[in-house]
Amino acid sequence: MAREGARKGGSGARAGLAYLADRIIEIAPRVPVRDLATLRGQFPGLGPEELADKLVAGAAAGTSAVGAGIGAAAMLPVPPVMPTQLAAEITGVAAIELKLIAELHEVYGVRPPGGLRVRSTAYLSSWSGERGVDIMKPATYDTALGGRMKRELRQQIMKRMVRDLPNLMPFMVGAAVGAAMNRRDTRRLAARIRADLRGIQVPWERLPQLPPLEKPADELDLRDLPEER
Repeated sequence: MAREGARKGGSGARAGLAYLADRIIEIAPRVPVRDLATLRGQFPGLGPEELADKLVAGAAAGTSAVGAGIGAAAMLPVPPVMPTQLAAEITGVAAIELKLIAELHEVYGVRPPGGLRVRSTAYLSSWSGERGVDIMKPATYDTALGGRMKRELRQQIMKRMVRDLPNLMPFMVGAAVGAAMNRRDTRRLAARIRADLRGIQVPWERLPQLPPLEKPADELDLRDLPEER
């Protein structure tokens, strides 16, 4: 009986994670992203590294707030057999980090070519693999969201779930610990992405005139999350 219960519980957890992975894939094109011109207008006088530092600080503040349980709106329906707080945390962190990754690619002058959905696929790949997008190798990202991509995302979400489980037990570790964990992990992710992007960076003075980024038709609302200062 216990073994059967454990088997059903494990199967239910996997189903919940698969559901959540699919939802993150669905929201990726809805994440609002500022292009380089907008970012430079909002943060005048800053060079690429200083601007990237600002973006990382803002994203870390956002995921920290999600980890602390303040400002984490439930962006998506709760997957079956998954606690509401955990589902909201994972989707909230994913949205913030996808926005960060996209805007870091803008800052380093390496916007992936293609339309909104193609770029979203590239940033999903970057997020799940914790690597920058190599725009010189379009075959690594300009593909349909097939089984391989979904499997990678599901693995990444499972890792996040294991990492974030203590945040569901504030009476044991406290909200401050959850906040610190998310802040640390977002900064670590950003450091890896930036290290890759520096290797293929295009200086601003050599960038061709790029069109403004198109706005998502159904833009995700991140207004409840902290902004970078």
